[in-house]
Amino acid sequence: MEPFIFVIIAVVIGVVAALINRYRRCPSDKVLVVYGTSGGNKSAKCVHGGGTFVFPIIQDYAYLSLTPIGIDANLTNALSKQNIRVDVPCRFTVGISTEPETMLAAAERLLGLSATQIQELARDILFGQLRLVIATMSIEELNSDRDKFLEAITANVEVELKKIGLKLINVNVTDIKDESGYIEALGQEAAAKAINEAKVRVAEQEKIGEIGKADAIRETRIRTAEANAAAVKGENEAKVNIAKSDADRREAEAEAQRKATAAEKVAQAKALEEAYAAEQKAEEARADRERSTQTANVIVAQEIEKKRLVIAAEAEAEQKRVNAKGEADAIYAKMEAEAKGLYEILTKQADGYDRMIQAAGGDATKAYTLLLLEKLPELVKTQVDAIKGIQIDKVTVWDNGGGNGDGKTSTANFLSGLMKSVPPLSELFDQAGMSLPEYLAKKKDEPKDVEAEEIKEQSNAAGVAGDKKK
Repeated sequence: MEPFIFVIIAVVIGVVAALINRYRRCPSDKVLVVYGTSGGNKSAKCVHGGGTFVFPIIQDYAYLSLTPIGIDANLTNALSKQNIRVDVPCRFTVGISTEPETMLAAAERLLGLSATQIQELARDILFGQLRLVIATMSIEELNSDRDKFLEAITANVEVELKKIGLKLINVNVTDIKDESGYIEALGQEAAAKAINEAKVRVAEQEKIGEIGKADAIRETRIRTAEANAAAVKGENEAKVNIAKSDADRREAEAEAQRKATAAEKVAQAKALEEAYAAEQKAEEARADRERSTQTANVIVAQEIEKKRLVIAAEAEAEQKRVNAKGEADAIYAKMEAEAKGLYEILTKQADGYDRMIQAAGGDATKAYTLLLLEKLPELVKTQVDAIKGIQIDKVTVWDNGGGNGDGKTSTANFLSGLMKSVPPLSELFDQAGMSLPEYLAKKKDEPKDVEAEEIKEQSNAAGVAGDKKK
């Protein structure tokens, strides 16, 4: 009996030991895949974060690593929505998902593959989905709206990665380039815009700073001026108070001096009053007598003479005032009469000139000529008066009787030159800017001097005769 019990105990212990030996725990960085007879319609049993029994013969197990896998997907010549080919260097980080369905897909498709094989498989899926996303977006969206780009990549890539049991952990997109330089131009435009905006902001801040500085300077100057004004006002008030105090002091000193002097004078006056009391009465009597005499002899006569002189001066002044007023009235009346006469003369002359211009058909030059012709006798008279006062009998001319070959003596030439020194009437009109009428300006032919010719012929004949006698 006892051996049978020991056998049973040994069997139980062996079974327990076998069960303990077939219990497999799953580390946190791995997924335990139990395959074989797993029960149900599943091809495998996936365990993460726990453990399970793996029955011998009918079951086996393997591990899938949850370590993230980095995949470089440097996509080149991808066609964008604008038909511009771009290069999009990306780096994806993927890993086996811990969701039950995704873990089962990973067990079915990735169990037994190395990390390099999983990386190549995922890279093919990523390239295809990345090209698909780029084809639906413009260059501006790819370059500026990275969030939208990443969301589109995540939405498309995760669906495909789940099919093989992977999930997308991270996407890192570096600089996007295009063969046409479009993105670079956009960057230059954005940089220029940012620089201009920064310059504007800097200018605005400088303007605000200058305005604040000017306000501070103005406030400082105002406060300084107010403080200086208050200080000057205080100084002036102090000076006024000092001056008032000095005046009060001098006034008090003067009053005291005055009182002392008055008291002294009063005392002296009282002494003199007592000393000269008797003498005063005698002097008063004598003064009264002398005053009466002077009044009768001198003062009365002087007052009478003074009154006479005052009356005479007042009469003379009144006479001068009357005479001056009469002269002023006469001068005013004379000047007023002369002004009225001159006004009438100028008015009449203006009316006459106006009528003269109307008579000349509105030609001011013709009217001026008519007015100058009216003054012609006076001009001729002035021309004659120029030599009228010459006394010929007092002119002494030494003449040897000779001439200049034209039959005229020196005296004749002198007189002729003297007459020519007076301006002719035609030259006078030329200087005035006018011309004489034709019947006055026309010159007659000079008469032939018959007598001079005869004398010349006789002289020539006498000369010839003398030559023959020789």
